[in-house]
Parts: sequence; C-alpha cells; structure tokens
Amino acid sequence: MSSPQEQLVVQLARIKELSGLSLRALAARSGLSSSSLSRYLTGRLVPPWDTVVALCRVVGRDPRPLRAVWAEAAKAGAAPVPRRNDLPADLFDFTGRETECALVEELLRTVGAVVVDGMAGVGKTSLAVHVAHRLAATYPDGGLYLDLQGFTPGQQPLDPPAALGRLLNALDVSHPPAGAAERAALWRSELSRRRALVVLDNAVDAEQVRPLLPGAGRSRVLITSRHRLVDLDGVPPVSLEPLAAGDAAELFGRAAGLALTEEAGINQVLQQCGGLPLALRMAGARLRHRPGWTVSVLAERLRDTAGRFDSAFGMSLHQLDAVQRRMFRLLGLLPGADFDAAVAGALTDLPPDRVGAVLEELIDAHLIQEPAPGRYRMHDLIRQYAADLAAAEEPQAGAAQRRVLRHYLAQAVAHDRTLPAPHRREPAPGDPAKAMAWFEAEYVNLVAAFDAAVRLGLDEVVAELPQALRVWFFRHRGTDDQVRMLEAAAAAAARLGRHQQRAALLADLGYARAAAGRLTEALAAYELAEQSGPDDDLAAGLALRIGFARRDSGDLEAAQAQLRRARELFEKLGHRAGQAQAMAVEGWVAAKLGRHREAVELARASVALADGPGRITGLVTLGIAPAGHDPAESLRALHDALRLAEEHNLRHNQAWCHNALGVALRVMGRPEEALDHHRRSFELLEPLAEVQVEIDCLHAYAETCRALGRVEEAVTALDRIIALAGELGRPYDEELARTARETLR
Repeated sequence: MSSPQEQLVVQLARIKELSGLSLRALAARSGLSSSSLSRYLTGRLVPPWDTVVALCRVVGRDPRPLRAVWAEAAKAGAAPVPRRNDLPADLFDFTGRETECALVEELLRTVGAVVVDGMAGVGKTSLAVHVAHRLAATYPDGGLYLDLQGFTPGQQPLDPPAALGRLLNALDVSHPPAGAAERAALWRSELSRRRALVVLDNAVDAEQVRPLLPGAGRSRVLITSRHRLVDLDGVPPVSLEPLAAGDAAELFGRAAGLALTEEAGINQVLQQCGGLPLALRMAGARLRHRPGWTVSVLAERLRDTAGRFDSAFGMSLHQLDAVQRRMFRLLGLLPGADFDAAVAGALTDLPPDRVGAVLEELIDAHLIQEPAPGRYRMHDLIRQYAADLAAAEEPQAGAAQRRVLRHYLAQAVAHDRTLPAPHRREPAPGDPAKAMAWFEAEYVNLVAAFDAAVRLGLDEVVAELPQALRVWFFRHRGTDDQVRMLEAAAAAAARLGRHQQRAALLADLGYARAAAGRLTEALAAYELAEQSGPDDDLAAGLALRIGFARRDSGDLEAAQAQLRRARELFEKLGHRAGQAQAMAVEGWVAAKLGRHREAVELARASVALADGPGRITGLVTLGIAPAGHDPAESLRALHDALRLAEEHNLRHNQAWCHNALGVALRVMGRPEEALDHHRRSFELLEPLAEVQVEIDCLHAYAETCRALGRVEEAVTALDRIIALAGELGRPYDEELARTARETLR
C-alpha cells in the first residue's frame, strides 16, 4: 500500500493534469512559486493545507475529500532538508541581557523578523548570535549568518541582489536569477519550505534589508543595525542600551578572571568603558594579563588615555609587544570579512610558526575574534581603530597591502589549477573538492581583494584574479561581480600592455554577456578581443564563442563559417575537446539549415572525439538531427546526454537536454511526453541565470503547446520571449515570437 505522501502526490498530479496548465502557469494561478509547486508534486515537500485548497480552486474541485490524506502526509513529513549552521560561535562570557533576549525570542515566535538596534560596541551581534544558539533546537533546518557590511570600514554595504545571491548560495542555490525581484521571490520560497533562523548582521538601512525578509512559513530573520529601522513595517525593534552597572561589573570580572565587584576603582573602570561589552572585555583582558595590577591601577591608566574608545583599545595594545602591535595595526588594512593565518602571515611577512602565536595573543586581548576554527575577524570599531593607527604609524602599510593582495592571487591561481575545466588540457594534481571549498570560503574576500587592487592601482592583480576565478564563475553563473571584474581586468591588461591577456579577458566578458542573453554586447566584446591579435589557441576559442552568438542571433551562415574556423584551429592545435565542441555545434547549425545528413556525421564525429561531459553537445545534436528519421538513435543519444549532465551535476545542461528531448518527442508525434520534458527544463532553469537557454526552451515549449492546441500556454511563452527580446535587444527572437503568435490567432 502506498504511503500518505505518495497518495497526496497522486492527487496533486491529478489536479495539475485537470488544470491543463504548465507548472509555471499553475503556480502563478494558485499564488505559489514554481519551485515550491515542483517540490509538492515530486513529494519532496508536503504543502500547507491552504496551498492544497488554492490548487483545488484552480480546477473547481472540492478540497475537503483530500483533508484526511493531507493530514496523514503532513504528520509523516516529507524528505528532510539538510541542516546548515554557519552562525559564529556563541560568546562563553555572554552576560546579562535576559530581558532583551526573552523579548527577542518571544517576538520571533509571532513575527517573521526582528531588528536589534543600538550604538556601536553595545553588543548587538553578540546578542543576536546568543539568541540564535539558544533557539537552535527550535529551527531544525539550521541557522544562516550574513554580514551586510553596513558600517564596515573600507567596504561598501552589500546591495540587496548581492546579499540575496550569497544567501541563496548558502542554501545550495548556486545559480540565482539575475533580477533583484526574482531573487527575493526565490529567497522567500526557499525559506518557506524550511524552519531556519537567519541572522542579518550590520544592516545600514531599511532599503538594504526589505528584500531579504521572509514571507510565509516558519523561518525567521534576526537583524542588527546601528540605526532604528523604523521604515520596516511589521518588523518590531528591540533597542539595546549600555549594560547596567551590575551586569557590566559581572562581565568585566569574568573577562578579568577575578571577583572584582567590591574592589576599589571598579566604578571608575565601568564609567570609562561606558557599559559597552566590547570595551569591558578588552579592559578585563588587560587586567588579566597584568596580575600585579589592581583595578585602581587599571582605572588610572584608562583615565590617562583620551577618547571614547581609545581608552579600552589603547590599554589592550599596551599588553602587546612590538610585533603583536604591528600585526594589529596591519590587520586594519585587510580587505574582506575574515581571514586565516596564511593571510595574516602575508600581511605581516612573518614566518608561519610565529603568526599563530601572535594571533593567539590578539584573541586573548579581545582585539580579534575566532568565530570558527582557523578563521579570524575584527569588530568594525576595532578594525577602524587599527586602520587609523596604521595610517598614522605604519610607513610600510602600502607594501603590506600589496603583499596580501598578491597572496590572494597566488592562492586563487593555485587552487584554480586543480579544477577540471574545458579550457585546459589537464588539471594539476590536487583535490578539486578542497579547491572549490577554498573558493567558497574565500569568495567574498577575493572580491574585496580585487576592489582593493583597483583602488591601489595594482594592475597585475586586477588583470589576473578574474582569470583565476574562471571555473568558479562557470559553476556560479549569474554572480553579480563577474562582468564588472572582467571589464576592469581587461582595462588593466591594456595598461600593462598584455594584449593576449586582454583578449582572453574580453572573450570571457563576451561569454558572460552571452549567457545573460545580451548577444550584441557579447559580440562587441568578442570583436575587441579579435582586435588584440589573439594567438591560435585563443583565436580558436573566440571563433567557437562567436559561432555560438551568431547561431543564437539567427545568423546561421555566419555561425557555420566561424564554427568551421574554430574546428580547423582546434585540429591544428591538437585540442580534441575544442574540436569536438566545434563539430557538435556546427552539426546543430547544419540541422537547422536542413542538412540533416551532414549534421549526423558531424555529431557522430564529435561524440567519438570527446570524453566525459564534453560529449553532451554532440549527443544532443545527434539526438535532434535524426529525430524524424531514426527515433531510436535519437532518444538513445539524448538520454545518454542527460545521464552525463546528471552525473556531473551540470544543471544548465540538464535543462538543455530535457528541452531537446521535448523537441525530439514532438517531432516523433509524442507531444504529451514532450511537454513533460519542457516543463522539467523550466524547473531546472528557475534558479539559474541562464537567459539564453531559457529563450531557447521557451521557443520549443511554445511550439509543443501549439501542437497540442494549448493556445493560452503558447501565447504566455511567446509573450515572455517578446519581453526578454525587447529588454536584451534581440530582434531575431522577437520577430520569431511575434510571427508564431500571429499564427495562433
């Protein structure tokens, strides 16, 4: 007997069948996201009862007979979502704030988001992280943390699209859509199927936070900011004041490691620290490291140091030796959010065995934090203080910055070389999984390092770092930083007189623009690359990419000429993978031109020449070209291509393969089966920034809908193409869609 979940899935599938709508159209009609609806239809998630009711209303069905099976399915639950927790460590000496913590916890039980505000150093982040750890059992799908950099010295606040990209990536949505509204909708959808707690730290204003708020569901968001975010409707504030005298004394005593509440001088110390936890911890650490001092001596030393925060920070520095003080100053110059010991070593030019000991001293003095083993960060106030000291006292600050930027570049290059990629013959020895994990951990810092290199005019780093991120960007297409980095890198390479490097960067820039559907801009970048006089290797790759762009813009004869040139150059170079790819795409163009025999020959030759996932393009061409003549070979080739795409987790290729299966099945006279594959392609594309593939799929889907007499769905798909084509400047696609739309009248 089937399980309650399976019975519910069958019922939901019947509703979808009765509706006669595509997954996207049914989702829109019922007020759902298509990703959520897909999970309901595949049994990965049990929908809320309100969702079942909404789906039934679309088809005019009474939902009440489904109540019992839904209740059993909801009770049993669906496939578990992996738990994630990247919250910083809780402070061992967190003190007081019981009233504020209880209020935050109570609010989170009833509203989707809460904001904790207060002055710098008052302990907002500490409280948010502490509450998140206390509530860990309440949120079984884990906790997420993101620093929005609202007040981080030397860095711009994260804009909402970039913040959403990082949050979605944390939920394993590695290819978020390009539009801010689409990202926000996908973020709300992803949160709705989880019970997770998200800490958004260091927000600058309400506009930065509003798109990051949750929608329906049981996930919650906890925000911190120095400002009261009064414009966030429905998000109650909890304001923190400096610690009261009793809590301040307790925290100071815990940091000092002594019972101090009755000792003379304590009131002066508390007054000088202003009730700020950050200052109290630093002052206590200073006393702990000076066992011969009394609290009165500490109070006297604090009075001798002018400035609101300088008293606590300066006192902490006094316990350090010259090497430790120098590292502290230089750490204020680091780009990025956090760092490891290797970065600190590059910054200070200290040997590795010395770096660890110095970092431990800075941790003991509460000048840096270790939120995770081997990862360090500074509070924004302390970072600013360190940067000010470096500007005033560090004559070699520029040299230190250049060392650390070159370190990031060298590490990125070394890790990139271990990653398999189409543009290299063989990767260097190493663990690709570890390399990708390094890029995952350091990506934010690498972007910050790039921006710092631009500010410092370090063209060598500016020109080379985006090339070291090529594989990362290929696997995370749609990343907001890619195009601007490539544009700046190409300009830097020109200033350095590196014409081949400039050509390679422009070729990558064109590819990024083409993936976003901006073919005119892509071709402009390719033209500039050609003007740089590329060598044969780069010229071959350029010819291939220009062939892609010409094909997608409808200029098939020009595309074929470029692809033949690419094939000849790759063959001359002995580059089998490139040769196979060029032959496969040339075969696809031949098929579009009606030369099916030529297309089949090219596709078979491509498959014979390629290895692994490099065979996918040839197999797809082999599946499309003989679809009307040899159905068995066609389906065999397309299923082989899909299997390869799934084995290598290439979601954009999976979508392409499903769409090709839809085209082939329609040609074979099996449009109902074709429709299922088209719909699956859209499900795969939803979290990806693959506008080019989406347009291809929409054309094919509209034709299949037309063949089935589903006029409304066909019109919806064609209207989507027309809108995209108008936005992206694609007259060929717009004309095709408008012509097809006319035939439906």
